[in-house]
Order: sequence, then C-alpha cells, then structure tokens
Amino acid sequence: MEMNYDENTLHQLEEELHVQIVPGTEIMTDVGSHHFVKSSNRVLVPQPSDDPHDPLNWNTFWKFSTLTCATCATFVQGMGPLSLAPMIPYLIEAFDSNLNDVIQFTGVAILVLGFSNFIWVPLSTSFGRRPVYLASLSICFGSAIWRAKAQTYGSFMGACVLNGIAAGPAETIQPNVIADVMFLHERGAYQTLYFAFYFGSLMVGPIIAGPMAEYSGWRNFWWLNVGLIGATFIMCLFGFPETKYHRMHPDEIHNIASEKTTESLGEKTTITTMEGSDIEKVTSPELADLSHAATAQQDPWLGKGRPSKQQFGLFQRNAHPFKSVLLDLWIPWKLFAFPIVEFASFVVSWSASSFLTLNLTQSQAFAAPPYNFKPLTIGFFNFAILIGGILGLVTAGPLSDWISMKLTKRNNGIREPEMRLPTMIPYVAIMIIGNFVVAFGWQQGWDWKPIVIVGWACAGIQVAALPAIASTYAIDSYKPVAGSVFVSITVNKNLWGYGFSKFINTWIVEDGYVPPIMTNMCLITLWCLCGIIFWVWGKKFRIWTRNSQVHHM
Repeated sequence: MEMNYDENTLHQLEEELHVQIVPGTEIMTDVGSHHFVKSSNRVLVPQPSDDPHDPLNWNTFWKFSTLTCATCATFVQGMGPLSLAPMIPYLIEAFDSNLNDVIQFTGVAILVLGFSNFIWVPLSTSFGRRPVYLASLSICFGSAIWRAKAQTYGSFMGACVLNGIAAGPAETIQPNVIADVMFLHERGAYQTLYFAFYFGSLMVGPIIAGPMAEYSGWRNFWWLNVGLIGATFIMCLFGFPETKYHRMHPDEIHNIASEKTTESLGEKTTITTMEGSDIEKVTSPELADLSHAATAQQDPWLGKGRPSKQQFGLFQRNAHPFKSVLLDLWIPWKLFAFPIVEFASFVVSWSASSFLTLNLTQSQAFAAPPYNFKPLTIGFFNFAILIGGILGLVTAGPLSDWISMKLTKRNNGIREPEMRLPTMIPYVAIMIIGNFVVAFGWQQGWDWKPIVIVGWACAGIQVAALPAIASTYAIDSYKPVAGSVFVSITVNKNLWGYGFSKFINTWIVEDGYVPPIMTNMCLITLWCLCGIIFWVWGKKFRIWTRNSQVHHM
C-alpha cells in the first residue's frame, strides 16, 4: 500500500469496500467520506505531500530532466559490456586468443555487474540516487579509457571487470527513480521505457561497434564511450536532482505525533522529510484524518514544485548509514523467499537470455558459411532487435497501464498488482515465434531475411515487454524495497547469463542451434505460464508477507 493509511482508516475502507486491503492493493477512487488528491479525476498513488520539493510534485521540466538523465545514464552504462559481439574476430587477433576466451570478456562483465549492485543499491538507499549515478559514471569513464588502451588479454579483462562493477546502476537505480517521481498509474509506461533503453543500449552497442571495428579500429569504439559517458556525467551533475524522498509510514506518524505534536487535532505537524536533514522542514498531509473534508483539498504544489538546493548536493545525510547499508545487503536475499519476487526474477532472467543468445552467437552463426558476413554487416543486423525493442516500448507499457485501469474500473476502483499480468500473453507468443525462427533458421541455413527481420525483431519486442511487466508487478507489490527487488532480479539474471555464456557456444558446436535455443525458449515459456498461478493466488502470496518489515522501510 502506497497510500500509507493508518489502522483505523484501513479498517473503515475495508468495511466500506468489502475487500481486504494488503500491500500492493490500491484504492483508485474516493470511498464514502474518504477523499484523495487527484489529477484528471484519477486518484494519485502514492498521495503527494504539500511540499514543493516532493519529487511527485515537481513540474514537467524537472521530471523530464530527471528521467532523461537517468535514461541516458542507463544507456551509456549498458552499452559497453555487451557490445563485443561484432568485435570478436578483432579481439581474438589483438590478444592472440580464441573464441571461448574472448566471449568471457562479456560473461565476466555480466557476472560482476549483477553482484556490484550489492554495493550500489545500499549506497543509493543510504545516501541517495544522485551520488550513485555520479560515482558510477566516473568509474565507467575510467574503465572505458582502460579498455581503449589495454594491450594484453589480462589488462582488457581487468577493464571488463571494472566496467561491470561501474555499470551496475544501469540495472537497478532507474526503476527506483521512476517510483520516486511518477505515480502508480504512470509507471508501466516508464518502466517499459527503462527496459527499452537498457536493452536498447545492448542492441545499439554492437550496431556501432561493428562498423567502427572495421573502419576505424575497435579501440576507437571505447574512445566514443569515453565521450558519451563524460557528457552524461555533466548532464547528471546539473540536471539530476536527488529523488529519494522519505514518506512517513503510519507507525512513524503516530510516534512523532505522540512525542512531538504540539498542535491540535486536524492541524498539520511539521516533520523532516529529507532523511537526516535539518534544513528542509515541511508539513505532512498523512497526519490529517482522512474522514475529514480537508482531505478533498488538492495538493497546491502538484505539478508546480521544483527541487531544493539541498537536492543538488553531492549526497543526502543519513542518521544511521551503517544500519541502512546492512539492511540493504540482507533484504535482496530475504526477497528470494517471496514468491512474487522469485517469479519476476525468473521471467526477467530468461527473457533477457533470449536476447543474450543472439548477442553471443551472432558472429559464430553469420560469419560462417553459408552466410560469411563481415562484422560490419552483422553489427547492422542488430537494428532489427532495436526496432523490435521500440515496438515493445510503444506497446507494452501503455497496454499494461490500459489493461490495469480497465480491470480497476471493473473492480470498483480497487487496483491489484496482478491486473498487469494478462499483458504478458501476446508477448509470450511473440517470444516463441522468434526463438523458433532463429533456431531452425540457423540450423537449416535459411536466408538471413526471415531470421533477422522476424526472429531478431521478435527478440527485441519480447525483451522490452516481458521484463518490464514482470518487474513492475513486483515493484507494485513491494514498492518500499524497489531497489532490493531489482538486486534480487539482476543477481538471478546475471548468474544465469554468465552460466549461459560458458556453455552456449560449445553446446551449439556439439548439437547445433536447435537444442540450446529451444531449451531456453521452453524455460521462458514455463516461467511465464507461472503468471497464471499469480493471477489466481497472487493476492494470497501478498497476504502471507503483509506483516513483513520490508513494507516499513
């Protein structure tokens, strides 16, 4: 629940609606005497405060600036690690190596990238999103220079490891930023935007790397990365204010009210909203009784707010940083016991591996007979995946939000996170078609056109859609720990990706393209079919975890 009802209000709403309200269940309409802040006749979840510096209240310019900077950071950090596919022949020659060893440049970076978020997410929770972006971009900048200058296999591998460590925020921080600045009904579209640009960066990397490797040398690709990362750092320095904003939980509100309240009932109580700050003091609307007519008043700063000077600081002060860091190290492991997070982890992991298959095998397949394509051509083929990703972007998010809103209206204005799950159905079908075309096309030596235009485009569509839908479902269910949810997801995804990179090419040499690609497709289908279980019993799973401490963080 992002509305932060106190117990009395919660029981009143449950009695009026005749429904059990548990974390993830949201009320998207006025109920009896309970009125909420709205925009375009739509109840806003979470309810914004009356603080002009609340990120939910920021005006369009600052929301656009924040999301643009976060998206650019995601793009430039994601572009490097998986851009090596068309450069593989040149790297084999440069470092006097072989195919399996050079592929490990990608595999090791993927593995390190996943676990690096045990560093970045605790830091973002304790000190803010802004310092994490600035620090990680600085390290990415250095790793790109190192890659451009590396002269030996070991040196280049060291740069890959550093790049993997630095690129971790590309997989975890932007979903937090989206939840910080956007309302529930808007998140589906922006979550799809995030996945489209993240996986889009993995698609664009090979498109650029192939021609640059052939015509200007593979090292210049990394100098291009240096320029892009440097420009993004400057954008974030001036255009990305801190979005982390502490919203009072009812337990905190009652504690403050009992200890510090000096005003009469119904009046606003002054509290600190930026954690650890003694500067920005604002009033909290959550303290007012929702049954009073005062709750119907619109937030005066909605769409008119702007960041404070403090939100442009290098970091946000935290009264208990070590406790916060230790909690964030433990919570991702705890979340693996939550069925919804496990479901999202498996759908994201195996959907991403469908794209990873193309990234790891495209040179092996298209550089060999009967195709004999050059790295330039293979790199350009990735445009098909990119176009597919764009199609996934413009369809999955709006479709997910539209289906959820329709089902919410049919459910008397009560939103359940499971209402997003039916959106997966068309994209599972697209995923199956794409894998069939690629596997049997390569195995039987089909013309490249159906393989690329149909198979690769389908891979792009599904990798932008399925992970976005599944992860948004998990975030809607466990919003207070959105960052930790993504750590759980990325650790699962990158462990599988690393293992996949170790055996996929060897398996193809031994048995052909059909067995490994079809096995992977069957696993994706299996995890997606588990969505039926969550459509039926998802709320029961949330009831099991309703008293967990993760909802109070």
